[in-house]
Amino acid sequence: VQLQASGGGLVQPGGSLRLTCAASGSIFNINGMYWYRQAPGKGRELVASIFSGGSTDYADSVKGRFTISRDNAKNTMYLQMNSLKPEDTAVYSCNADIRRASWSNWNRYWGQGTLVTVSS
Repeated sequence: VQLQASGGGLVQPGGSLRLTCAASGSIFNINGMYWYRQAPGKGRELVASIFSGGSTDYADSVKGRFTISRDNAKNTMYLQMNSLKPEDTAVYSCNADIRRASWSNWNRYWGQGTLVTVSS
């Protein structure tokens, strides 16, 4: 199982970006999917979560600006980021709780990050 994050880049303050996280490989089903970020010199922060039933949760720092969504048919998750601020600059990574078969355990899989830089 692999998770691949994409969509990062350089954007001006107030701008928008859309991140994508695609899961591939032997996947039976996916429960929670998560976006984390790590800014330079800081610890990792949970930004947003989305569960198989569609419920979502956000860090206070991004509420009202970021929207997490998923396409279960494509095993893909998105993060729409609007009104970006310089403090949103970080490496954004995705992970997910995945079962590879109906009889297997749930495991957390991590993808490589994508860099988001918010600067004028």
